[in-house]
Amino acid sequence: MANTVQAKKRVRQAEQARQRNVALRSRVRTEYKKVLKAIATGDAAQAKSAYQVAQPVIDSMVNKGIMHKNTAARRKSTLVARIKGMAAA
Repeated sequence: MANTVQAKKRVRQAEQARQRNVALRSRVRTEYKKVLKAIATGDAAQAKSAYQVAQPVIDSMVNKGIMHKNTAARRKSTLVARIKGMAAA
């Protein structure tokens, strides 16, 4: 256990950051699942609007350092490909 003032403060700060990161990660997962659910229903308009909401959330996680930029790009690319595939089918 931390036994100096600065070490105790770092423990508190690390816990606050962890809690914040957990909440932000959860938000990304929620928005991602909303898009997948819209795709599963087969409603292209709903899927596109859900993606429009999810995209800035994913991008903001990259800026905050929660998600790697390539991971975000891959997620967005996968969603767009599924939406386009849905329209073609």
